[in-house]
Amino acid sequence: MSDPDRPAWWTNAVVYQIYPRSFADSTGNGTGDLAGITQKLDYLSELGVDVIWLSPVHESPQYDNGYDISNYRRIDSMYGSEADFDALLDGIHSRGMKLIMDLVVNHTSSEHEGFRRSAASRSSAERDSYWWRDPRPGFAPESQGGTQQLGFPFRRFRLDLRSRDGTVLPASLHSAAAGPQLGESSGAGRRPHHDELVDGPGRRRLPDGCH
Repeated sequence: MSDPDRPAWWTNAVVYQIYPRSFADSTGNGTGDLAGITQKLDYLSELGVDVIWLSPVHESPQYDNGYDISNYRRIDSMYGSEADFDALLDGIHSRGMKLIMDLVVNHTSSEHEGFRRSAASRSSAERDSYWWRDPRPGFAPESQGGTQQLGFPFRRFRLDLRSRDGTVLPASLHSAAAGPQLGESSGAGRRPHHDELVDGPGRRRLPDGCH
């Protein structure tokens, strides 16, 4: 039983955030990876780190630095494998540290299978698992079926995306950059990553948020 007078662990923990792509490269290919982080765990422990906050490492097309997740069951191959993640987690725990996984659950990648099923037609059984609306008067539809998907943040505010030389990027890149927003539905139209995060087959169940 927890001591009500004892401060919660997170009130005085030292948290170190890692963006894996640039932290440590174990293969020499120019991209940081999970094995590289594992190699640095002794260093992080010596710094006095209690918690590693790991930026997204799930499978993603990487239009939004990994926050556009296309598969919540898989580690992106650019960072390694599920075995590499297991080794990292075991190494963190063996040093008395914790791991917080940074991932977004209010939107997904436009390449997530759930979004593709939702976008297939207005009558899709999974239509309501994402937010859709008709385009505003005077604006051309931006997606299938004469509807507009709510994405963050570009399509919502209709901003032009520009490359470094100042040219406006094509509409197809607007779509890629905008993470389709998930709805609040239930039943057949529930959020498409629900099974992946909660009770999907093959998922190794981890306790209570911080591991």
